[in-house]
Amino acid sequence: MDSFARALPARPSVLALCAIGVLALTAIPVAAVLAQTGGEAFTVAETGRSYARLQDAVNAIGTGQGTIAIAPGTYRQCAVQEGGTVTYAASQPGTAIFDGTACEGKAALVLRGQAARISGLTFRGISVPDHNGAGIRLEQGDLTVAQSWFADSEQGILTANDPGGTIVIDKSTFSGLGNCDDSSGCAHSVYVGDYGLLRVTRSRFERGTGGHYLKSRSGQVQVAANSFDDSAGRATNYMIDLPAGSRGQITNNWFVQGRDKENYSAFIAVAAEDQTHPADGLTIAGNDARFAPDVRRSSTFVADWSGDKLALGPNALGVGLKPFEKR
Repeated sequence: MDSFARALPARPSVLALCAIGVLALTAIPVAAVLAQTGGEAFTVAETGRSYARLQDAVNAIGTGQGTIAIAPGTYRQCAVQEGGTVTYAASQPGTAIFDGTACEGKAALVLRGQAARISGLTFRGISVPDHNGAGIRLEQGDLTVAQSWFADSEQGILTANDPGGTIVIDKSTFSGLGNCDDSSGCAHSVYVGDYGLLRVTRSRFERGTGGHYLKSRSGQVQVAANSFDDSAGRATNYMIDLPAGSRGQITNNWFVQGRDKENYSAFIAVAAEDQTHPADGLTIAGNDARFAPDVRRSSTFVADWSGDKLALGPNALGVGLKPFEKR
């Protein structure tokens, strides 16, 4: 074990880590969402007024606070939130699908208000000319995503920088995302800029099509009780990339690395680019990591460029996996 890594005395509790994800769900007023009364697809729960276009419902809330209940259906439309705090909630989780349409050449939802909360929505088939088409493009403010699905697009969630902001993702699925088709860089399943805190819990990442599964430049991360299944991935890279360094925890996750990799040298990378955040005390423990059954190779579970004192282990690692490497 490298001198920069130290062992922890005990494995963190799975139940305790999962409990933090419950906060994402309780933050969304589901009861108000189910009380929609309008006949159109998008109903502002506080007023009972319905709209045929999502953008009109968003505009009706404006700089205030409100919940948009979304009826079951497949929608080829998108919306830009310029202000306020808006909750976008499917009246029945998984039945409201945003398919193939992006606003401003960016995403199905372009968010630059005070905060946004997403519950029960599906985003699929989003592509744009610069190969960064996403279900959600977050340009500022806080974001909570719960029980939502991102599939077969260029990117799931892409954000700008907001060092005072918080992003929470809970109980969501990211499938068939990512690419390295643009000369300026790759798209990823989730790519978070310089945010204050990123929390990802009880979510699934699978079948990546390029780039990393989770890339974050946030100063603090809490990544707990997720699965990263790369067994059907194509031309993928790291499972988790913290290119600027980060504090926090990566705990009680399940990782499987598949055969078709652009880079199979590590599962988790810390400070591989320009380090702007300390990584002292970053806890990586209680995880299970291994190769898919048809893969025979060697790799490193945690590759560290920071030189800070990470809190590493115990983790259950499969054959061929080196626990730690300083680079």
